[in-house]
Amino acid sequence: MTAASREAVGGAVLVEQVLARYRERTVTELLRHIPEQSPPYLYDLASDYPARPCKGLRSALCLATSAAFGGDPRRAMNPAVTVELFHNAFLIHDDIQDGSELRRGGPTLSAQYGVEVALNVGNATNLLGLRRLMANRRALGGELAWRLFEETELMCRQSLEGQAMEIAWIRDNACDLVPADYYRMCLKKTSWYTFLYPCRAGLLVAGGAARGEERRLDRFGWYLGAAYQIQDDVLNLIGTLEGYGKEIAGDLWEGKRTLVLIHLLERCSPAERARIVRYLSRTRAQRGPGAEEDVHWLLERMTAYDCVASAQEAAAGLVTAAEREIAAVLQDWVPVPAEDGEGGGDTGEEGAVDGQEAAEAREFLLALPGFVVTRDR
Repeated sequence: MTAASREAVGGAVLVEQVLARYRERTVTELLRHIPEQSPPYLYDLASDYPARPCKGLRSALCLATSAAFGGDPRRAMNPAVTVELFHNAFLIHDDIQDGSELRRGGPTLSAQYGVEVALNVGNATNLLGLRRLMANRRALGGELAWRLFEETELMCRQSLEGQAMEIAWIRDNACDLVPADYYRMCLKKTSWYTFLYPCRAGLLVAGGAARGEERRLDRFGWYLGAAYQIQDDVLNLIGTLEGYGKEIAGDLWEGKRTLVLIHLLERCSPAERARIVRYLSRTRAQRGPGAEEDVHWLLERMTAYDCVASAQEAAAGLVTAAEREIAAVLQDWVPVPAEDGEGGGDTGEEGAVDGQEAAEAREFLLALPGFVVTRDR
């Protein structure tokens, strides 16, 4: 094993350890705020997705960014829970829109309980996220709470616009897309709510946004979000059900315009393109189970034209850019001197900045890009 390989393995181990620790903290706090009294099929189901095995990436990013830039871990917990709640609400609604049957290794809420129940649970999960935003006013003060509210509104708007783009491409059978269209969708749908929003929220709690780190951290989030989405698209095609936790080739059944599919449409022969366009013009229900042969053929053509490999190369380039941005912003960051016992290193007091946790959080951010394109789930 080369030195670079050993470093990559060590980075992946660190990322997994930090994700596991932050996930446990966040889920414990999240479940504590779900109402115990509930009409049937509402709040009791709002805990379903958060309690399933998951990466907890978004809440971990919020906590790690805050710690890396000198923030108080205790002050960042409620924003991290907010991030996780909105994420799970998006997942529930996403599964309804996509007709997905599996999520995190189990049946989706819509598959198990029906669309009506799942839609209501998704709305309730958004409501719980709003309640956590409201709680920031008491915990963090009115000004910071409002800034976090503005960030949440921006994230929701960008995510909804990105989702609308993807839905429109399927509905209108868009077959003339170019990679730039895909990247624009990724920025809105994936980068904003998976990376930019958690990082910006964590940075706000740490007090770093006013000192210029935000813009460079945004570039880190944009590059990493696009790489993350490409890897997700690739795993959907060549991953394993055990590792990926969702339906393999589900994107092809749903007709999603991934970078892999865009590359195929650019490279295939006219006759192949006509078959692909005809396949994509029908909904999953219209195709029926007999479309399995078409799905296998699409996978074979993607392999023949090196579409998966070229998408992976694009993701690797984005990862390199993300690594450059996060290394630069962390290298240039200068801690703010402590005032009134807050910040400024490990004070040993509850809620104060822990020097070891801050150092590990920085290592986590540095190792995360490489993890994003080597993960199997």
